[in-house]
Amino acid sequence: MTNGHVDLIARGSRLAGRLIVAVLSNEAKQALFSLDERVEMLREAVKPFSNVEVGCFHGLTVDYAAERGANVILRGIRAVSDYEFELQRALMNRRLQPGVETAFLMAGEEYSFVSSRLVKEVASFGGDISGLVPPLVEERLKARFGTSKGFGTRR
Repeated sequence: MTNGHVDLIARGSRLAGRLIVAVLSNEAKQALFSLDERVEMLREAVKPFSNVEVGCFHGLTVDYAAERGANVILRGIRAVSDYEFELQRALMNRRLQPGVETAFLMAGEEYSFVSSRLVKEVASFGGDISGLVPPLVEERLKARFGTSKGFGTRR
């Protein structure tokens, strides 16, 4: 999770009466943190937003949304390449669950270049990721990569 995600959650929480942030349990992906760890970090990051819930699921996002009574899936867009991918996903979701719409929010300018993949790569080499992720995530990345000494300094 990056501060770009937190920014999207903050803005989304102002648009919806209830916002469910869902973590996908996907065995096909090699996640750096376990599902429980990701949920824990997310819960910590969303504490300031009283109308935000955290959940987890496996399967299709659109099915989870329908099961939870959600009528909108909020997705962040950083670049045109994100839009092309997300458009295909949104159209498939509409076909699968016509009652669930997809809404896009543009990434905040300060986070438009940030991806979790890029943050993990920088952190793995001991690069400075402060300001790119919530403090708890930064601590966990330091511990995971063993980069607490010299962490945040350029090499």
